[in-house]
Amino acid sequence: MTGDHQTLALLLFSGFVAVTLAITTWVSRRRHGSAEEFYVGGRLFSPMENGFAIAGDYMSAASFLGISGLIALYGYDGLLYGVGFLVAWLVVLFLVAELVRNCGRFTLADVVAARMSERPVRIAAGTSSVTVSVLYLVAQMVGAGSLVALLLGRTSGAAQAWTVIGVGALMVIYVSLGGMRATTWIQIVKAVLLLSGTVVLTVLVLLRFHGDVDRLLLTAAERSGHGRAFLAPGLKYGGDWNARLDFISLGLALVLGTAGLPHILARFYTVPTARAARRSVVWSIGLIGGFYLMTIVLGFGAAAVVGPGAVRGSNAAGNTAVPLLALDLGGGAGSTGGTVLFAVVAAVAFATILAVVAGITLASSASVAHDLYASLRRRRGKHRSEVAVARCAAVGIGVVAIGLGLLARDLNVAFLVGLAFAVAASANLPVLLYSLFWRGFTTRGAVWAVYGGLLPAIGLVLLSPVVSGSPESLFPGVDFQYFPLENPGIVSIPLGFLAGWLGTVTSDEVPDEAKYAETEVRSLTGAGAV
Repeated sequence: MTGDHQTLALLLFSGFVAVTLAITTWVSRRRHGSAEEFYVGGRLFSPMENGFAIAGDYMSAASFLGISGLIALYGYDGLLYGVGFLVAWLVVLFLVAELVRNCGRFTLADVVAARMSERPVRIAAGTSSVTVSVLYLVAQMVGAGSLVALLLGRTSGAAQAWTVIGVGALMVIYVSLGGMRATTWIQIVKAVLLLSGTVVLTVLVLLRFHGDVDRLLLTAAERSGHGRAFLAPGLKYGGDWNARLDFISLGLALVLGTAGLPHILARFYTVPTARAARRSVVWSIGLIGGFYLMTIVLGFGAAAVVGPGAVRGSNAAGNTAVPLLALDLGGGAGSTGGTVLFAVVAAVAFATILAVVAGITLASSASVAHDLYASLRRRRGKHRSEVAVARCAAVGIGVVAIGLGLLARDLNVAFLVGLAFAVAASANLPVLLYSLFWRGFTTRGAVWAVYGGLLPAIGLVLLSPVVSGSPESLFPGVDFQYFPLENPGIVSIPLGFLAGWLGTVTSDEVPDEAKYAETEVRSLTGAGAV
């Protein structure tokens, strides 16, 4: 990259950082210090504002960089990631959004603990939420490292390391000073920027091929080196039965995992009513659906314009396909148009990463303070101390995410997010659905559902090709690969549901019919909701 690229992109990124820090400072002066203000922004956001914030939370570096890169490298099979991410919102809309808003207060554990013995349930749900959040954060950190390596024209570990550290420091500042209100406005600004940039790139790709989508696809297939196979299923997931099962596992994780993501569930508490939560989801589905349709054009556009060989040469996992496409569409390296467009895309991608990590960090720090800390230290009037703990937790979680992000910097960000979704679907979704819909569900069932999904999911990942046994693994020099699939969802998700059922039927606890009736009425009508 030339000095012009670097200077302009860094100026734009610095501008975004300055704006977001100004928002955070403004909010920090107006905050009241209460738990409700810090965790959910006082529940004052409108459905449209929250819909844009949800979209900003969900359209992560995995979507903008990872999915487009996978499509550029694998064609049709890469496109399936985007389909899974989008279809997941139907589960959220019809099964989760309104009921969670009515039953909970700040976190996932609030919904489950309404009927159960609080302490073991909160510890289990809090542990799971933090684990999912950290996995998701790692994906964003990897995206940040890939982007800065391309931006600065440096592939050294030091350049990526300092970027990851910088992103981690900023996210801690956003969360600890501004809480949910600052995080929400950062996500809204980021969503507008990302959608605007994606629209511009999509239009330029279509103009390059005179609006002829067939020509775009055929050119992409021709440059891929795979011919028509590039446009058909099987290039990545069709080689053998392991690959096919991996695809089924990935699909289950993506479709079911969204409803268990802590930072998405937390967004339903930022609006005043359940009806507003449902309308927020409708807004977000429209925005996210349009975005994913455009990433398909960008992915095939990168294959047709840049070529999979050049994409892979820049970043083996394909994470830099969109910035390279922007550079080419603007006129190529050295041109003014290419410089400007590349700089804008790089700055938008940085904004994407910062906004998403702020949302995830806030959700995970809330779980640490409101669930884990509150369960271990019971006393009245603990809200202010909870907020202080949440701010400290944000620092600790940031440090952990930075360390893991440096370790996993060569993996595709969309793939890493797939792992986070698998853990969310395995540990969080079973306990959430059982709590909302099963009259006989017990405390033991809730704890077993969480750990029965969480531990197998993490364990299978550690024993999979992701960690060892292949040149692309985290530790390529060793081999303790005993599980053949890259995504554990096909095994760990059923185990989560099975463990919840088994724990319930073997429990001596008598389910509290009155509490279930109260929860059912509250979830369906909103009577008594906070």
